[in-house]
Amino acid sequence: MKVRIKWIEDVAFMGESETGHAVVMDGAPENGGRNIGMRPMEMLLIGMGGCASFDVVTILKKSRQAMVDCVAEISAERADEIPKVFTKIHVHFVVTGHDLNEKQVERAVSLSAEKYCSASIMLSKSVEITHDFQIRSAEAV
Repeated sequence: MKVRIKWIEDVAFMGESETGHAVVMDGAPENGGRNIGMRPMEMLLIGMGGCASFDVVTILKKSRQAMVDCVAEISAERADEIPKVFTKIHVHFVVTGHDLNEKQVERAVSLSAEKYCSASIMLSKSVEITHDFQIRSAEAV
């Protein structure tokens, strides 16, 4: 896997993937940014959340759960001192569907966290990562 990061101006950068996609990253205004893109650390969390969500959705589909929506809400804490690494990350899945089996959702979240999500497993080597989930009925939405 290869990516390319190109400096645009000030502290703004364009990240390009080998699959042909691009995203703008920028620093905070107090660091010379203009708020024209996400912060790199935000993208790290989004990447982890995307990886975990991919797993959960795929596992639930394979187990024939009637899911209509899956949202990963991620909160993180960072160290006060430089390097301001993540110290805690919590992933809260909100899975919406028809007659979802709680054990199947719990299994999907656990399998992602413990076996399949490369990003969260890699980060868990140095960050405390926790997961939980909530099931919503599609009829109630």
